[in-house]
Amino acid sequence: MADLKGRVLSVTSEAVPLVKTGGLADVCGALPGALAAQGWQMRTLLPAYPGLDEKLRAPKEIWAESDLFGGPGRVLAGQAAGGMAVMLLDAPHLFDRAGGPYADARGDYGDNPERFAALCWAAAAIAAGGARDGWRPDLLHAHDWQAGLAPAYLRQQGIPVPSVMTIHNIAFQGHAGADRIGSLRLPREGFHRDGFEYWGNISTLKAGLVSADAVTTVSPRYAEELMRPEFGLGLEGVIQSRAGDLHGILNGIDDQVWNPETDPELAPYSARALGRKQENRARLMQEFGVSGAGPLVILVSRLTAQKGIDLVPEAIAPLLAAEGTLFILGAGEPWAEEMVRDLAARHPGRVGLRLGYDEGLSHRT
Repeated sequence: MADLKGRVLSVTSEAVPLVKTGGLADVCGALPGALAAQGWQMRTLLPAYPGLDEKLRAPKEIWAESDLFGGPGRVLAGQAAGGMAVMLLDAPHLFDRAGGPYADARGDYGDNPERFAALCWAAAAIAAGGARDGWRPDLLHAHDWQAGLAPAYLRQQGIPVPSVMTIHNIAFQGHAGADRIGSLRLPREGFHRDGFEYWGNISTLKAGLVSADAVTTVSPRYAEELMRPEFGLGLEGVIQSRAGDLHGILNGIDDQVWNPETDPELAPYSARALGRKQENRARLMQEFGVSGAGPLVILVSRLTAQKGIDLVPEAIAPLLAAEGTLFILGAGEPWAEEMVRDLAARHPGRVGLRLGYDEGLSHRT
């Protein structure tokens, strides 16, 4: 790259096209291309969940540690589909599990703090110049609580690489008991109100917020809201203290991916030619096994109280009265999944439901 402005290490728990549970993956998958257009080179570091190494082209081991939070770990560098430069943390004792990235049918993994601390530890090692291929970032970009310890480790170890901490969703703060300070390789002297301590426990998100050189979030409005108690969820004071370094950057979409004129999942249409849009509606209604001549409402979301899922049963009444139809695609908290199952059972043919995440179906909806 002739006019290279710098190198960025993006640390995340998910990114398309490799793994996705929500919008975090979309952002982290789109960032490399967006920054490349501005002259920046980005590598994305994420865990090697089962099967991800098979999606990497020409993987090469660039870093290893024999005891990475309870077992051996190594980083593989290669390219994912579309040429995205990826580094996978291969640590089977932490990430080779039959469930999802964060939980299985029984709930969240009990060692999630250590699992993602390992990711952050590897990120800090690469930032310190530990990659065998010589690649070293000029900036580390940490995403949400899973990457919150990366800026903390940089500061803790005196690694001279600046960092940015991005809050995608402040509801998830990476809580861990104070008795895990040692297992997370954190300094005990950092356990105080201006450090990573949070109401007697540890918050890995807070660790990132107090350690990073700058803080960003997903919109200017959200940046303002996070400084208020009703939105800051206990971290508003920390965010207020970083107000001078806080930047709200509006999330956008990748119009190469979300384009109905070229999307292979759709009968093509555009704002100038809407004719085939009805084909997509008919196909979708058949796929969901529903019918209705009225409005079609589609909900693609995590099923959690934060998203207002508890309001759906009451809000649906006017839609059904207007012969409308509701599609729900998502997964989340057990109570919410049970609620939407009940809703679909009570309104067969009018409420369509798919639990889980389906990238192709999200395009078709």
